[in-house]
Amino acid sequence: MLRLMSDSLAEIVQLYKLLDSDQVNYFLYSEDKIYYERKLSKTNTKHKMLRHLQSKSISNKSHRHFSLSSLVLAQNLTEKIVQKYSVDLPANSELHSGDYVSVSPYHVMTHDNSWPVALKFKGLGATEIKNKDQVVLTIDHDVQNKSESNLKKYSNIAKFSQEHGLQNKTYKAGDGIGHQIMIENGYAFPNTLAVASDSHSNTYGGIGCLGTPVVRTDAACIWATGQFWWQIPPVAKVELIGKLPHGLSGKDIIVSLCGIFNNDEVLNHCIEFTGSQETLASIPIDSRLTIANMTTEWGALSGVFAVDETLKSWYKEKYEDKEHPFSKRSDLFKALSEKESLKADLDASYAKVLKLDLSKLTHYIAGPNSVKISQPVSNLADMKVDKAYLVSCTNSRLSDLEAAAKVFKDYGPNTKIAEGVKMYIAAASKTIQKQAEQNGTWKTLIDAGCTPLPSGCGPCIGLGTGLLEPGEVGVSATNRNFKGRMGSKDAKAFLASPAVVAASAIKGKMAVPNDVSIDHDPEGIIEIVPQKANSSSDSAAATVEMLPEFPKEIKGELIFCDQDNINTDGIYPGKYTYEDYVSKEKMAEVCMENYDSEFQTLVKPGDIIVSGFNFGTGSSREQAATAILAKGVPLVVAGSFSNIFFRNSINNALLTLELPSLIELLRKKYSNESNTALTRRTGYHINWNIEKSLVSVTNDVGEVVLTNKVGSLSKNLQEIIVKGGLEGWVKSKL
Repeated sequence: MLRLMSDSLAEIVQLYKLLDSDQVNYFLYSEDKIYYERKLSKTNTKHKMLRHLQSKSISNKSHRHFSLSSLVLAQNLTEKIVQKYSVDLPANSELHSGDYVSVSPYHVMTHDNSWPVALKFKGLGATEIKNKDQVVLTIDHDVQNKSESNLKKYSNIAKFSQEHGLQNKTYKAGDGIGHQIMIENGYAFPNTLAVASDSHSNTYGGIGCLGTPVVRTDAACIWATGQFWWQIPPVAKVELIGKLPHGLSGKDIIVSLCGIFNNDEVLNHCIEFTGSQETLASIPIDSRLTIANMTTEWGALSGVFAVDETLKSWYKEKYEDKEHPFSKRSDLFKALSEKESLKADLDASYAKVLKLDLSKLTHYIAGPNSVKISQPVSNLADMKVDKAYLVSCTNSRLSDLEAAAKVFKDYGPNTKIAEGVKMYIAAASKTIQKQAEQNGTWKTLIDAGCTPLPSGCGPCIGLGTGLLEPGEVGVSATNRNFKGRMGSKDAKAFLASPAVVAASAIKGKMAVPNDVSIDHDPEGIIEIVPQKANSSSDSAAATVEMLPEFPKEIKGELIFCDQDNINTDGIYPGKYTYEDYVSKEKMAEVCMENYDSEFQTLVKPGDIIVSGFNFGTGSSREQAATAILAKGVPLVVAGSFSNIFFRNSINNALLTLELPSLIELLRKKYSNESNTALTRRTGYHINWNIEKSLVSVTNDVGEVVLTNKVGSLSKNLQEIIVKGGLEGWVKSKL
């Protein structure tokens, strides 16, 4: 829609004449406002917000001067950054949510999975890195593992790096967590787009960099071609109000957001955090990094703060510290200081707006075993704590370590961890640990009884020392508390700020620091911006052009896994993720192991999994898709899918289908049953006629109980599936 202010209806008529009438749906005129709607082209999937740029005073009256050249599409910050890094765009085109683009990222980071990515890269037939400047290699996930096989993998990564001249951007075990390295060294930088083969690439948004995850195959394709495909998601705006109270942190903000807005409001969205200058000034950069990091757990594909004076001051401090890695990047600091930063247009369009009053926050905690369950820490004051964690890419920066050390100091001299409690600490990078050692923070934590771990992911991902045992309760400053992720499935994991973690370790039960007495109930407001659907996408074409080798229909019995948010740890446990060369048989054997142990005995090859909403949330591991294929399941039907899982599915030749009506039908069918089985054979059968884009479902006596028109499966996607996934498709094109 275009809103124009005008003193003259004649000017409106003149504008109409200037525009191509074939592209006009209608005008609406009300007092001094006119609304104009363009018809959508075939390539546009969303309505475009238009704005007029020129205004000047004539005879003390404000007029808007209409011309085609002065009409542009308003863009939000996300769209502007994607526009900046997109390639092969038509002249004068502007990108918006829903558009498919080819993107050449500023940098791409891979970690322990660099060797599997290298194997995919070689498997594509590629022999040279297309753009060496893009590539960053880190080792951070399984750094405690000294097994021969793991050390061999690390050796292979080092050898690959040397062969391709990447030594100056390759970081060894102990150097730090990849996301922190990306930030410390300027690889993730304001107003750029950076990706990594890890689901917490969102972290970069804390410094004004659009960070989003890619999967291993995507990373290999970037190495080979310099680019990858992406569909710009819908963008939500989170407006922060008020000032963050003393003693609270970014962890309290994001945990409260995940708990308040826990109905998938931002699922598969990009998020832009906004607020007044005063509000944003109360949120330190490290807190912004924590917030952006955990937008992953909130269900989003990115979470970005625009560049402001707080961020520029933060970079200035880093640049002036001659021992800091960033001090060597004077070119970047100069660019940040001198160049105008990207910002959303004032009339940019958002899918929805969420609001949170920071002044009403208190120390918040998430769990057990879900980020969507959150409440004030005081509500759990009597719950015992067995293990405490200050590790991971979320909260292991210097300010986090200092916050924990301050709690120990505030409780009095020689304060120790409670008897029977273990607390584990790891710095986000070698640089961070050195800083903590120099200012005494590290000594304070060690003297209090904390157990140091190498800089890396470790227990956050269920690897190495300090995992939760059956029946134990853990409080962690990490990002995920999925059942079984940090150890036993019979343990309880909670997420909280470094200060709460430290206080809880001291008390042996959930506790808040001595200097914090606030106990508020935060309030959240959501505004849904109505979106008019594109009628051309509401129904599929009558007949889909089919490849001869592609089946015209997919059918099978429905196996109901009745749960929303089944995560990738549930589908393919994290402990197998970094085992290379896992056989197809083994993958089939462990498929859905953490979700339901009965799954293996109930599911047969050819069955169709049907599940709830946001299926495949969590980690970016491709094995979540390939394990399902290994089990002989050709299709997964769900109310909705995690974007990463959806991408992995296409890239690995697993078909998916979103069909909310089927989920509603099955849930109604079993709503009155006392049987709470996680996996059940329904006796219902599905038939997906791909040629006609039509799904029909029959019950256990053969009656049709559901028919549904679905989106068409394009010839291009058919070809990817036929070739065994994106890797095979790319090889066929080289």
